[in-house]
Amino acid sequence: MSTTVVVASLSARLLAESARQAGWQAIALDLFGDADTRRASLRWHRIGDPGTCTIEPALLRHALQRAARESDAIGWIAGSGFEAAPELLETQAPGLPLLGMAGAALRRVREPDFFFARLDALGLRHPEVALQAPFGTEGWLAKSARGCGGWQVRPARDSAGGAHVYWQREQAGEPMSALFLADGARARLVALNRLVVRPLGGLPYVYAGAVGPVRDDALARELERMLAALVPAFGLRGLASLDFLAHAGQPWLLELNARPSATMALHERAWPGGLLRAHVHALRGELPAAPPTHPVGLRGSLTVFAERECRVGLALAAELAQSPHCHDLPAPGLRLRRGEPVCTVSAGGTTGEAVLAELDARARQVLQRLSPCEELAA
Repeated sequence: MSTTVVVASLSARLLAESARQAGWQAIALDLFGDADTRRASLRWHRIGDPGTCTIEPALLRHALQRAARESDAIGWIAGSGFEAAPELLETQAPGLPLLGMAGAALRRVREPDFFFARLDALGLRHPEVALQAPFGTEGWLAKSARGCGGWQVRPARDSAGGAHVYWQREQAGEPMSALFLADGARARLVALNRLVVRPLGGLPYVYAGAVGPVRDDALARELERMLAALVPAFGLRGLASLDFLAHAGQPWLLELNARPSATMALHERAWPGGLLRAHVHALRGELPAAPPTHPVGLRGSLTVFAERECRVGLALAAELAQSPHCHDLPAPGLRLRRGEPVCTVSAGGTTGEAVLAELDARARQVLQRLSPCEELAA
């Protein structure tokens, strides 16, 4: 009998596809129900409103309980979106355990007073942090501890503060991440990645994609040293990622995502069976004995955001569905507001610059084919 897992996230496509690579079946829970998410899954259930980009507790609970009744799933795996409400990780469904970090553990790595104090105790560098609004906002950012993907970051002058907000001094450096596996005591680095961070509307630092693997032995050794301290300090288990700024060959730590991250899309061939299988094994205390395998060259992914209010026409939806470079496929007729994600594009190449240029070209091709809403209404 095939293994079944339940995967829950703002967008569950990557998790569902990784489950399929492992030879498993997936029940997908997310906000969008994109065509390729459904194609990779036994069933799909909506757990929130795409317009608000939040997971709704009642919908999540109902979907998990239904999945527990209708399948013999070994458990459920949480992706993005639970940072806003770590208590949702405690949602109970009989016979369906959480395969990942519990809500209390997620809160420890997301609460700035605890997290950065622990970094200081471990001697790990990070930009200066303030828990109260600094005198003078120049050179400071305001961040929410309950956000993800850069949507929670804005200039300090534009923030009114509030619950879960902290301030971080701006730091020079290239945005990067370290994807890794952990067993609670040890870490295995999967890859380093360059993050594509761009302004979107009034938000200056929105995560748009990534390119990797970055082959920098000295930087990788330093990240492995840091992870050797972080993993036992926070009891990290499973697949996770560490965001940092690389400046003058040194990493400055920003935040820890204690769950599978979007950069797993670039490295699914790191080990046989894929990264979701490796995640489940790491939770059991089993890290891969062999180092990860990476194909020659680089891979990249980029989210395409709508530049105006528009719709996905029938012809465009069909073309996207046939393209091997398009993912998170929208339904025909889907109406989008400015700044909402249309789809994701992928590309490969020999240099990061070449990959990013190809990603941007493919994104432009999608944007040029979107139909203005007034044109469809005519």
